Amino acid sequence: MTKSLTGQQKDLGDNFIIRRVLPALEKRSIGPFVFFDHFGPVPVVTGEELVVRAHPHIGLATITFLYDGVITHRDSLAVEMDIRPNETNWMVAGSGIVHSERSKFDPKYEVLEGIQTWIALPKEKEQIPPSFQHLSESEIPVWKQNGITLRLLGGKFLGLESQAVVHSPLFYADIDIKLESEKIEWQLSESEEAGLYVARGAIESNGESYAMGSMVLFEKGSTVSFFAKQNSRLMLLGGEPLKEKRHLYWNFVATDQSLIELAKERWAKDEFPKVPKETDRIPLPN
Repeated sequence: MTKSLTGQQKDLGDNFIIRRVLPALEKRSIGPFVFFDHFGPVPVVTGEELVVRAHPHIGLATITFLYDGVITHRDSLAVEMDIRPNETNWMVAGSGIVHSERSKFDPKYEVLEGIQTWIALPKEKEQIPPSFQHLSESEIPVWKQNGITLRLLGGKFLGLESQAVVHSPLFYADIDIKLESEKIEWQLSESEEAGLYVARGAIESNGESYAMGSMVLFEKGSTVSFFAKQNSRLMLLGGEPLKEKRHLYWNFVATDQSLIELAKERWAKDEFPKVPKETDRIPLPN
């Protein structure tokens, strides 16, 4: 029987619903991915359905991908960038960055929905300078075959290579698959593990059915095998597992707990860099 995870729904306030899949008790990470949130869909009426005030990160890279809607990203590098469907924002926190995320009204989109993941940086790169990279839809490589469209958002896969700057061996892909498509099989290397998340629709893998909100797990060296039971939207993520344990507290990820304690102290004392145009911030959780 194939192993899987089922995301847990959480209300972030004002009926903004997310489904959190990683970390889970059964599986703390998949390759270098330590966090996976599916947010929405929520109707966009005021344009303020998502308001995430300024908050800090260390030791990780965050990746945001949208199915519908518009989000404005602002950070302490003075970057301000709107992200739209089929685009990605890659933010490397490294030694420390602060950012905010706010939804935006656009008459093209009736709902807001997307995926945000976190990648733990390798131990030797946890303290690199922060950076930000936006990739438009035209900059994302695409693989098409027999009713399936795969957009490679990061890393290397199926002979494609993403422009996203990554710091460890990984792959991250958005998959649009039609009901009439043939069964898909991809072989993982002996050093790679993977997860396949069902964001929309339903699939079958190794004789088991998986509906929206499920993450199918594939061990190192196994075959990623599935077919669509409905028109579906999937996320494939994975790579080489982390070599060291990671400590997670709030928005901080580190191999050394002392780095997290230092980040907590810096945020409590308001010593992180500021985000232009942001006057409010999220306080350190008790």
